[in-house]
This record gives sequence, C-alpha cells and structure tokens, in this order.
Amino acid sequence: VRRQQRDEFRELLLSIRGLPAALPVLPLELTVLYNSLLFTVGASDSAIKEEAEGIRQGLLRVLEACGSCGEDLGTEQLWQKVLQEVTAEKLQAPLHRLGALQAAWWLAASRLGSVAGLFQLLSTAEDPGGAHCSEGQNELLSMIKAWRAPPEGASLPLVQSAKDLKEILCTAAAFLQGLQELEAGNFPPALSLLQEAAGGFCSKKILAQIYTCLGCCAQRMGKPQTALQHLKRALQVDFQCLPALSHVAAVYHELGKTDAEMQALTLLYEALGNRSPAAASSSPYFLMQTELLVHTPVLTSLLRHRQPSEVKYLLAQRCLQDGRVADAVEHYLDFLSLLQEGLQQQVPLDGSSALPRIPEVFLEAASALEQAGRHQDAITVCEEVIRRTTDLIPRVLQVEEERLEQLECPLPGAGLAGGLLSQKESLCCLAWRAAGYLHQGWAWAKLGESKEAVTQFTRCLSDLLRVQLHGSGIKWTENLQAEVEVLQKIRLLSLIGRGTQFLELERHKDALLDFQHSLQISPGDPAAASYLVQTLWKLNRKREAAAQWQKFSQGSPGEDGQQQGQGRPLPLYLVSCLEQAIFPHSEPLARSIQDYLGTAAQDTS
Repeated sequence: VRRQQRDEFRELLLSIRGLPAALPVLPLELTVLYNSLLFTVGASDSAIKEEAEGIRQGLLRVLEACGSCGEDLGTEQLWQKVLQEVTAEKLQAPLHRLGALQAAWWLAASRLGSVAGLFQLLSTAEDPGGAHCSEGQNELLSMIKAWRAPPEGASLPLVQSAKDLKEILCTAAAFLQGLQELEAGNFPPALSLLQEAAGGFCSKKILAQIYTCLGCCAQRMGKPQTALQHLKRALQVDFQCLPALSHVAAVYHELGKTDAEMQALTLLYEALGNRSPAAASSSPYFLMQTELLVHTPVLTSLLRHRQPSEVKYLLAQRCLQDGRVADAVEHYLDFLSLLQEGLQQQVPLDGSSALPRIPEVFLEAASALEQAGRHQDAITVCEEVIRRTTDLIPRVLQVEEERLEQLECPLPGAGLAGGLLSQKESLCCLAWRAAGYLHQGWAWAKLGESKEAVTQFTRCLSDLLRVQLHGSGIKWTENLQAEVEVLQKIRLLSLIGRGTQFLELERHKDALLDFQHSLQISPGDPAAASYLVQTLWKLNRKREAAAQWQKFSQGSPGEDGQQQGQGRPLPLYLVSCLEQAIFPHSEPLARSIQDYLGTAAQDTS
C-alpha cells in the first residue's frame, strides 16, 4: 500500500513540476513533496542513506518562483538563501516542514552540525533572537526543542505531522549524540543523553535498544548493578532484544556470578533457537521513525546478535572453566555437531565473534573429555586436530629477527591463496598439533599405557624441534611472543609428562634427563623440581636429592608464578595438562627427605 501511495504522489509531483514554478501553487507542491518523501522512506522500511535530492529540487523551485536561483550552491547554503530571501507567509509552514525532513536526512548521515545550523536558521526566521541554549543544556536538542512546528492546514492533509516529526528528531538526536559520547568514552554525558532519548518518542524496539545502550554505558562506568537494571528494563520492553540478554550474561560474568551467567546464556540459546520472524513496527502510523535515523557502527556493535553456535561455545567454555565437566562435555559435543551444519557461514568475519580458532575448540573439547574420564574420545578428537594441521606445517620453521617471514614451501591441501601460511599462522598450527600430541600423551597415561604415552609425548617434542630462532630475539619477541610462550609451555608439560611415564616404566635415568631439561626451560618450576628430587631419590642419590630439595624449598615463593604472570594467560586447552603435571606426592617426599636430613645430622654429630 505504501509503495502504491508513494508512486501516486510521485506522479502528482511530476505533473505539478511540469508547469513553471508559481507562488500560488508552491504550498501545494511543497506539501506533495513532503508527503512523497515520507512515503518513499516508509516504503523502503530501511535506514536512510542517500541525500534527499527531492528537497533540493523543491528549494530551487521556490527560488525560481521568487525570481532567483541557486544551482551552484550546496544544500546548506541553499537553505540559508531560501530562508533569508523567501518571506511569503504561505510558504513558511511548508518550508519549515521540509526543513524538518532535511534534518532527518542529515541526522541519518550523522551530520549533527548541519542539523543544528538548519534549526538555528528556522528558529531565527520564525523568531529573531530566539533559540538560545541555556548553560548545561545540549545545544542541538535545545535548537530542535526551540523550533515551533507549524500547524497543519485543514485544506492540505499531511501523512505525518511536523509536531510528530519534531519529537522523533529530538529522540534520534539524543540517541545519536549519546552513542557518540559512549564511543568516545565520555560516559556521564552519554548516560544523560541516552536517558533523554529513553524519555522520547519511539517504538518499543528502539526503546529496548536505548536501554541496552544505557546498560552498556553503566557497565563501562563500573556500575554493574545499574547496568543490570537497564538491561532487564530493555528485556521487559521487548524480549526480542536478545543483545540485551547477551550483555546481561557478560555483566554476570564480570561479577563472578557463574550460575546467573549460565542461566542467561541458556535463555539466550533457547531464544535464538525459537526466534520468530521480525515483527512489524509497533508504530505503523508513522512513516518517519527513529530506527530509520540511527544506524551507527557503535550501535551495530552493541546490538550484534550472537549466533547460536557462539552461545553454545560460551556455555561450554564457562562450564569447563568452572569445573562443570559433564555439562562442558555435553556443550562441546553439541558445538562440534554444529560444525557439520556449516558453522563457518554463521560466524562473523570482523573479529567480533566469541569463538576462538576451531582447532582450539577441538582441543578444549578434548580437555573436557579427559577430565570426564573419556580418554579414548579425547584421543580421537585430538587425532582430528593432528590430521588437519599436518599438511600446514613446514619441516623447518625459521624465526629470524631481520626477516619475520616463513621459509616459502608448498602446503598441500592448505586451501589458502598461494599455498602458503604466514609465519604466525604456522606457529599456531604447530602449537595446535603439538598440543594434540600432548593431550594424547596424558590420555594414554591415564589409561595405563605408559609406552604409548611416551610415544605421543616424544612426537610432541619432535614437533617443537621444527622451530629455529635466529638473532637476538627482540623482534620476534614483539611479534610472536604469545605463540612462542605457548610453545614453551607445551614443551615443558610434554617433558614432565614423558618423565613421569619413564618413572612408571622404571627408566629413571631417562626420566632424570627430562626433568633436568624441564628446569632449563622453566627454572624453579615446582612440578619439574619435585619430580627431579623424586627421581634422584629413586636412583638412591639421596644426598643430591636432599640438596636439590633444600635449594628449591629455599627459593622465593611464587617465583615461577611470577615468570608465568609475565606472559599472557594460558590457553584454556592447556589448563588440564598443567593440572595433570602437578607433583602428587609432595608431603611424603618431604617427610622422607627431612627424616634423611635428620638422620644425617645425627650421624655427623
């Protein structure tokens, strides 16, 4: 219906413009233009983007009727000329309505300065000396509010009154400026402007979006409880505003309220699965609406709808982090099944997704399966990671200070342009495959298969020998620090793991070498140090064991933790391996050494 009415108004406008511009007919022509533009906006039902060329043509027709011209003027200069030179009383109301429409187009383009200037002209033309902005008030909002919308004429019906349009402009201007202040980090003025917008004239959909932005602003101000109040208000206004529910989960995560966070994520996942098609606008009477004027990147970012796969991953990740292993396994397996449904097409490519790289998700799933005692399943999942990354890793990966580029070599089956991976990407693939072997080693160890565990740990260590560092290391440390730290941690855990299995096989000398090597990588590591002392003890080198025990016991507490803290957080998929590497017999070993030292002291005396 709107498209039909739009077309009819266009035909009528073209018929009028087929005649020379004349002052007596201009009020009708400008009113038809006003209605036509509103129907054009309403029929498109999408955000305004292009310039309103029809308005410019209307202004030129006004100047033509007055014996003037302005073809060479920009739109802002054209408005200034028209409002200063055209004084006919009958044209004031149509021009003011057209000015409000022009302001809507400029608001949609975030040209707030142009809008303020236009309303300054409109108010000055109407009341010279008016439109003053009081101290502490927002200038643009003051300008719009000071403008007196012209009354409707009985003989010229309007599809949307100028008064309603003014209210929408006030709401949109407050909303847009609030978003700008929020993006700039100016939170108090952002909060004030968004609250102004929330009290304005808009649909329930927009009101829920404004409350969501208020919640995000309060969260960034360090007021999580206030943020929750705004976000819950958004959901009360419009439960289809699912980004608000996503932000609720984020606030609960920040507060450390895991149960509430999990509940919010579960509701979000269910709502995404049962999502109905977008409902029609709750303001069908208005062709120009706030949602057509506010479409900034920051709003798009704040209101981004998460995909079901992202929420499912967050559920799995939070369960694993919180030790809810059974739930984590269930969610990870559900997520992996989503991979078969074309997950890559669901994930945004702008970096805003909550998902890590897919191999890391596989490794996290393997970690959850291990902790749940499903070691064979963990081995199978890791085998998939190993299989998919094998052809992506060169035989030798050189990291040079002067040339941070990987040796060019073909990568069969990589599926990448040119068949090459960047050096950083190659290091990531190497870390994933090595971590796969590491998890398999610990899984075989839990199954009591020490020989197979040693094989997997050895494969992990052999993989890591592919990396060769050249130069002083300054440049590669800056560019690849995270990847190098992960590789070093995997190497440490693999050496400790293989050493423990050598102990199970009573290959004590081999175990001793691995633990000594571990301490070269991470001096003072408590697990490696304890295993070294135990191995010396088993080799009947009790004096050395006691000396090493005293050395490590006297070291500054938390020394190793400080070393770890200097780097980035450990990837989630390595946390379970770190826990498995913890030495389990600290107290018995300490008692044995203390007894030995006591006996040695008595013998000496």
